[in-house]
Amino acid sequence: MYFSDYMNEWLYGEEGYYKHFKAIGKEGDFYTAVSTSSFFGASIANHFFKRIQEGKADRNGWLIEVGAHQGYLLCDMIQWLFTCDPTLIQTLNFGIVERQAAVREKQLAYIKERFGDDVQITHFSDISEVKVDYAFVVANEIFDAFPCELLKDEKLAVVEAEKIVWNEAPQELLSWAETHRLKQGEVAVGYETFAEDMAKGISKCDFVSFDYGEKYVRNDFSIRVYRKHETFPLFDEDLVLAESFQKDDITYDVNFGHVSEAFVAAGFEEEAYETQARALIRFGLIDILEMFARQTTQEKYLREADKIKTLIAPTIMGDKFKMVHFKKR
Repeated sequence: MYFSDYMNEWLYGEEGYYKHFKAIGKEGDFYTAVSTSSFFGASIANHFFKRIQEGKADRNGWLIEVGAHQGYLLCDMIQWLFTCDPTLIQTLNFGIVERQAAVREKQLAYIKERFGDDVQITHFSDISEVKVDYAFVVANEIFDAFPCELLKDEKLAVVEAEKIVWNEAPQELLSWAETHRLKQGEVAVGYETFAEDMAKGISKCDFVSFDYGEKYVRNDFSIRVYRKHETFPLFDEDLVLAESFQKDDITYDVNFGHVSEAFVAAGFEEEAYETQARALIRFGLIDILEMFARQTTQEKYLREADKIKTLIAPTIMGDKFKMVHFKKR
């Protein structure tokens, strides 16, 4: 089978890696910005709130997270919005795009734990189900979880008997690769459909997403497997596909040029593309930390400041992760 089909089965099949709830952080296979600090969500919510104040976002619209894991990010955003303007909790609608039933249950339990019955969540199985006038859509590390094809010297990876072999690539893929000057690396599958579905269902939209990658073709493979915070390149001789299949996470660096191309073609404008550090600081992260400092102990402040360093330090998450903001009017 094509590698994209194999990866899709690996992550989303009946026994796929994401079929059931997975721990993130120390007990899981990897860390995310969301698991690092609640101020990550607060900063994005602050950005959303400013847009509401400026008349660029609808206070009666929707706040929707795609791929919310347990719901930490959405809840952190709701908490900060309540701090900024408590009435927003009554005027806004909240949604999560999540296809896995077991994960939905975890999300609802956590949201109830945070807010009781004060916050109601609408679940969507796919972004194509969202049909609303306005939505602020947020996502963290979703584009790296789209299946991809692997291209090398005009040959395409297929999986046979749990081994990768190389066959002649179809002309359509070769034409795409030639246009993008790609000779070796990953070609994501599904960005175009995702962007088109979002555009069709949401009349006016702000979409803010964070992920790791660059806005250019690397001409090298970044695809890798994560297992208990260890990284194994897919072509590592010590990695046995059959042993990692559906048990470990598999991911690759995002080509943000491809993402932008898909969204612009669907009718969006790219409003911003920058490092995570620049985005979070622009969103108000430092201001939020200073407010926290005035309300807490020195010990708690220093502990939170240390977490924030992880989010914005160039050598950790700050430069490797990027933020992209698309808008549709």
